[in-house]
Amino acid sequence: MNFYREPDLLVRKISVWIEQKIHESGRTGGIVGLSGGVDSAVVAALLKRVCGKSMLAVMMPCHSREEDLEDAMKVVEAFDLPWITVDLSATYDSLLDALPVEISSGSGLHLSNIKPRLRMATLYCIGQKKGFIVCGTGNRAELTMGYFTKHGDSGVDILPLGDLLKGEVNLVAKELGVPPGIIKKPPSAGLWPGQTDEGEMGISYQELDRFIATGKSDEKSINIIKRAFERSDHKRSSPPICLIEPDNA
Repeated sequence: MNFYREPDLLVRKISVWIEQKIHESGRTGGIVGLSGGVDSAVVAALLKRVCGKSMLAVMMPCHSREEDLEDAMKVVEAFDLPWITVDLSATYDSLLDALPVEISSGSGLHLSNIKPRLRMATLYCIGQKKGFIVCGTGNRAELTMGYFTKHGDSGVDILPLGDLLKGEVNLVAKELGVPPGIIKKPPSAGLWPGQTDEGEMGISYQELDRFIATGKSDEKSINIIKRAFERSDHKRSSPPICLIEPDNA
């Protein structure tokens, strides 16, 4: 059963939507973090298609793998993207040095998640200066699982791929001409050596796509998805506000 939509249709509709959102924002273009993965490659290619030179791809290594930077440059060359590199490694190290040693020592998500939060701050700084809207790279599968860092890679103005299944992202990438090696590489947030999306989530993107599109899967996969969705609900919601009701007395 093929539940993926036609990539040429998706490219057209997302392109029009991006142009509309930039116009509504009063900005002149868009900015995106370029990681070397397929999602950011697709968003960058779509921005170039819509905005021409009024866009920017930003590579933000933070003790990152050299091969990810090489893949990001392949995307830059494939689409002739305006780009810059902001190396956040020293910034990350300085923050760890400033933290109490019981917090900064060892490893853990509390430290790994600093990286996407530094990248968010960097994109907003550059985007505000240039008058560009900040474009996220999250897709529907990741949003469903809560597989993103709160106030990190979720800290964006728009999510052009937010309604696309992971398989649809790959089809759009092929339609746009993203280098095949980037489409085929195992998805990873690059938070630590050897980390992969599917390994961390405990489910394949193919199975996740199938459940989102059809509501069908095996019992184990359904339980994983439902638990992840419930556990990450706070990530998809605005912070709760303490509303002070007037006293009736």
